[in-house]
Formats: sequence, C-alpha cells, structure tokens
Amino acid sequence: MEAGYMRGKQRMNATNSKQIIVKEGSGPDQQSVRHEMLSIFRSFAFVAVLFIAFASCSTDPSDDPIPTVSFPDKVLNLNLPENIGLRSKGGSKTVKDGVRGIIIYCVDVGIYHAYERNCSYRPNEACATVNIDVSTLFMTDPCCGSNFDFNTGMPSGGLAWRPLRQYRTKFNGTDLVITDEPIE
Repeated sequence: MEAGYMRGKQRMNATNSKQIIVKEGSGPDQQSVRHEMLSIFRSFAFVAVLFIAFASCSTDPSDDPIPTVSFPDKVLNLNLPENIGLRSKGGSKTVKDGVRGIIIYCVDVGIYHAYERNCSYRPNEACATVNIDVSTLFMTDPCCGSNFDFNTGMPSGGLAWRPLRQYRTKFNGTDLVITDEPIE
C-alpha cells in the first residue's frame, strides 16, 4: 500500500498522522450549495430593497431651500375695500410677489405677518404652493399635505419640517408695507 492511501477510501496525513475519512456521497452536493447561495442572495437583496425604500421615504434635512427672489416693496392701503379684511384680527389675504405669492395675516390690530406661499417641503416641485385653508384657521399645501400655523409659520402637520419664509412688514396706520427682507 502507498503511504497516503488505505482501503475503504481512508487517507493518512503523514505530517500529523490524523485520519480523515472521505466516504463517497458525503459532503454537500452542488444543488444544495446552489440553493443555500440563492437563499443568502435573496435575503441580501431583500434587505437592500428595504434600506432603499426607507431611505427614500425619510425626511431629508438637506432638501432644497425655498428659492429667493427680490421684489419691490408691496404697499397695501388698508382703507381700500379689497384690503379691509386685513384690518381685523385673523384677517388674511394672498397677493402676488415673492416666489409663488405671499399670504398676509393680521395677528392683531396693527400686527401683520407675511409668508411666502412656496412650501418649505420640496419647494422646487411644481405643486408646492401654500394656500389659506377654507376654515381660515391655518395655511395648507395640498401637494404634500402640510399645514402651517398663521402665528409662527411653523408646520403643524404633514411632511414639512421647516417654517415658511416670513417677510418683514411695516404698518403706519394706513399702509401695510411688505419687503423682500426675510425674517430669520
């Protein structure tokens, strides 16, 4: 007999004298190895798809800021019939200017807030425009479903996480002036 071979398919390792028995038909066959590898690949692919799905649905704090635009001071005479609603607490109105328009809100007699109508959540989307809700109690963006508080401009529901851009206002008793200077 040769040194490394014995009957019954037994091999002898000459360096450490351990016996390793190899029987025919033992060990994994190719089909079970393929099945195991396919199972591992499917699990990995499933985890990767879940990760991508969750990553794409999360609020991204690095999304685009509201674009800026310069505009001349907007002067509204509050004695005119079209602006008379702004003389009362809770009165509101939309005007052109800004990126998508401006919402003006009377917090109290002589105190006004002016907000950009461009929603703060994904503001570059075509539909990201804030409106005064029909209840006149808050502002809403029907595109992303976000609601905003009139007093602070902060989101109170929906996907938005940043406040609306607020513009500086000045009131002299008759005229309300809205400037393109944002209030940070």
